[in-house]
Amino acid sequence: MLCLTLFFGFAAPVSATDYNKRSLVGEDFSGKDLTDSSFSSANLRNANFKNASLQGVTFFSANLDSANLEGADLRYATLGSARLSRANLKNAILEGAFATNARFKGATIEGADFTDVLLRRDVQEELCERASGTNPTTGRKTRETLFCS
Repeated sequence: MLCLTLFFGFAAPVSATDYNKRSLVGEDFSGKDLTDSSFSSANLRNANFKNASLQGVTFFSANLDSANLEGADLRYATLGSARLSRANLKNAILEGAFATNARFKGATIEGADFTDVLLRRDVQEELCERASGTNPTTGRKTRETLFCS
């Protein structure tokens, strides 16, 4: 595996992959480390990302309709203009993600952590209508991370 030496002498694996504009319908990425990979404009309908490490991943304009993201770590991911309709985000961590113009119509968000996620106000209100649970990793309540009243 290739390594990149950082400023402080630490080595980190270089594993980011470019999946941009690919048709990956139903693909199984469950449990994989896809940190910093890019799926911009990819068709990921029904893809399985259960328990995957997706930190810093770009899903800009991706179709994640009915994708399984249960337990996925999406910290600091780019979800701008992504379609997450009917996606399973149960217990996912989205902390710090950029999700402006993302669509979550019918998504399962029980236990999802939306701390510091950039959302449109109408999307936030829609998510609050069905927000419930506590994230088992961060211990944060979904409703509180969405600032639901």
